[in-house]
Amino acid sequence: MSKIKETSTNFANKKALAAECPEAYTTNIIGGQWALVICSWLMSGKLRFGELKKLLPNITERMLTLQLRKLEENKILTRKVYAEVPPKVEYELTPIGYELNPIIQQLEKWGKKHQELE
Repeated sequence: MSKIKETSTNFANKKALAAECPEAYTTNIIGGQWALVICSWLMSGKLRFGELKKLLPNITERMLTLQLRKLEENKILTRKVYAEVPPKVEYELTPIGYELNPIIQQLEKWGKKHQELE
Protein backbone atom coordinates (compact mmCIF):
# COMPACT_ATOMS: atom_id res chain seq x y z
CA MET A 1 0.00 0.00 0.00
CA SER A 2 1.86 3.02 -1.20
CA LYS A 3 0.82 6.59 -0.61
CA ILE A 4 -0.98 8.29 -3.50
CA LYS A 5 1.12 11.03 -5.05
CA GLU A 6 -0.35 14.41 -4.18
CA THR A 7 0.18 15.56 -7.76
CA SER A 8 -1.80 12.68 -9.27
CA THR A 9 -5.25 12.95 -10.78
CA ASN A 10 -6.38 10.10 -8.51
CA PHE A 11 -5.40 12.14 -5.43
CA ALA A 12 -7.21 15.22 -6.74
CA ASN A 13 -10.33 13.18 -7.53
CA LYS A 14 -10.38 11.55 -4.09
CA LYS A 15 -9.91 14.88 -2.36
CA ALA A 16 -12.64 16.60 -4.40
CA LEU A 17 -15.09 13.74 -3.90
CA ALA A 18 -14.37 13.60 -0.16
CA ALA A 19 -15.04 17.34 0.10
CA GLU A 20 -18.42 16.91 -1.60
CA CYS A 21 -19.51 13.58 -0.16
CA PRO A 22 -19.24 12.61 3.52
CA GLU A 23 -19.54 8.93 2.60
CA ALA A 24 -16.49 9.16 0.33
CA TYR A 25 -14.58 11.00 3.07
CA THR A 26 -15.41 8.21 5.51
CA THR A 27 -14.40 5.40 3.17
CA ASN A 28 -11.11 7.18 2.43
CA ILE A 29 -10.33 7.00 6.14
CA ILE A 30 -11.72 3.63 7.23
CA GLY A 31 -11.98 1.88 3.88
CA GLY A 32 -9.74 -0.95 2.89
CA GLN A 33 -9.46 -4.52 3.96
CA TRP A 34 -7.90 -4.09 7.39
CA ALA A 35 -8.84 -0.73 8.93
CA LEU A 36 -12.28 -1.72 10.22
CA VAL A 37 -11.02 -5.06 11.47
CA ILE A 38 -8.25 -3.33 13.43
CA CYS A 39 -10.78 -0.85 14.85
CA SER A 40 -13.15 -3.64 15.78
CA TRP A 41 -10.43 -5.41 17.81
CA LEU A 42 -9.49 -2.15 19.50
CA MET A 43 -13.11 -1.57 20.61
CA SER A 44 -12.38 -3.78 23.63
CA GLY A 45 -9.39 -1.68 24.69
CA LYS A 46 -5.67 -1.06 24.19
CA LEU A 47 -3.61 -3.59 22.27
CA ARG A 48 0.06 -3.91 21.47
CA PHE A 49 1.39 -4.49 17.95
CA GLY A 50 2.13 -8.16 18.64
CA GLU A 51 -1.35 -8.72 20.04
CA LEU A 52 -2.93 -7.20 16.95
CA LYS A 53 -0.68 -9.32 14.73
CA LYS A 54 -1.86 -12.49 16.53
CA LEU A 55 -5.49 -11.45 16.11
CA LEU A 56 -4.89 -10.82 12.39
CA PRO A 57 -2.67 -13.74 11.33
CA ASN A 58 -3.08 -13.11 7.58
CA ILE A 59 -1.85 -9.50 7.68
CA THR A 60 1.81 -8.79 7.04
CA GLU A 61 3.75 -6.72 9.55
CA ARG A 62 4.28 -4.06 6.90
CA MET A 63 0.58 -3.82 6.10
CA LEU A 64 -0.33 -3.69 9.80
CA THR A 65 2.19 -0.90 10.32
CA LEU A 66 0.85 1.05 7.34
CA GLN A 67 -2.77 0.66 8.46
CA LEU A 68 -1.95 1.70 12.04
CA ARG A 69 -0.09 4.77 10.75
CA LYS A 70 -3.01 5.74 8.50
CA LEU A 71 -5.51 5.34 11.36
CA GLU A 72 -3.27 7.37 13.66
CA GLU A 73 -2.82 10.08 11.02
CA ASN A 74 -6.61 10.29 10.68
CA LYS A 75 -7.08 10.54 14.47
CA ILE A 76 -8.91 7.21 14.72
CA LEU A 77 -6.36 5.75 17.12
CA THR A 78 -3.45 6.84 19.26
CA ARG A 79 -0.05 5.25 19.59
CA LYS A 80 1.62 5.42 22.99
CA VAL A 81 5.30 4.55 23.27
CA TYR A 82 6.70 3.66 26.68
CA ALA A 83 10.36 4.35 27.45
CA GLU A 84 11.31 0.74 28.13
CA VAL A 85 13.70 -1.83 26.77
CA PRO A 86 12.41 -3.57 24.73
CA PRO A 87 10.13 -0.76 23.59
CA LYS A 88 6.47 -1.09 24.50
CA VAL A 89 3.90 0.46 22.16
CA GLU A 90 0.14 0.43 22.72
CA TYR A 91 -2.62 1.36 20.32
CA GLU A 92 -5.97 2.67 21.50
CA LEU A 93 -8.99 4.16 19.79
CA THR A 94 -9.62 7.86 20.22
CA PRO A 95 -13.13 9.12 21.05
CA ILE A 96 -13.59 9.56 17.28
CA GLY A 97 -12.54 5.94 16.78
CA TYR A 98 -15.00 4.71 19.40
CA GLU A 99 -17.78 6.50 17.49
CA LEU A 100 -17.29 3.84 14.80
CA ASN A 101 -18.70 1.13 17.11
CA PRO A 102 -22.36 1.31 15.95
CA ILE A 103 -21.21 1.51 12.33
CA ILE A 104 -19.00 -1.56 12.71
CA GLN A 105 -21.85 -3.43 14.42
CA GLN A 106 -24.24 -2.57 11.58
CA LEU A 107 -21.69 -3.66 8.97
CA GLU A 108 -21.21 -6.93 10.84
CA LYS A 109 -24.98 -7.49 10.99
CA TRP A 110 -25.33 -6.72 7.28
CA GLY A 111 -22.38 -8.97 6.41
CA LYS A 112 -23.77 -11.94 8.37
CA LYS A 113 -27.16 -11.54 6.71
CA HIS A 114 -25.78 -11.40 3.20
CA GLN A 115 -23.04 -14.01 3.66
CA GLU A 116 -25.80 -16.55 4.10
CA LEU A 117 -26.97 -15.82 0.55
CA GLU A 118 -23.77 -17.24 -0.98
